[in-house]
Amino acid sequence: MTAKPKADASEVATLSFEAALKELEGIVARLEQGQVDLEDSIVLYERGQALKAHCESKLKSAESRLEKIVQGAGKLGTESVEIG
Repeated sequence: MTAKPKADASEVATLSFEAALKELEGIVARLEQGQVDLEDSIVLYERGQALKAHCESKLKSAESRLEKIVQGAGKLGTESVEIG
């Protein structure tokens, strides 16, 4: 079985985190088996690098969004409320 063509950055950018991670895991498994010829290994490695970078970007974006949510929740909790 031959590897996918060289990673297309625009195609990788359209993948969800989960889809990119699943594909990356598949690539790692194929490379670890050692049943892929040298040229296909290089193509798979390039694709894997693009997927890894995409996943890291998605994770950083999610982390940033979560930090904003947590900071926003902290601001809401600091107001004093008088009861009665």
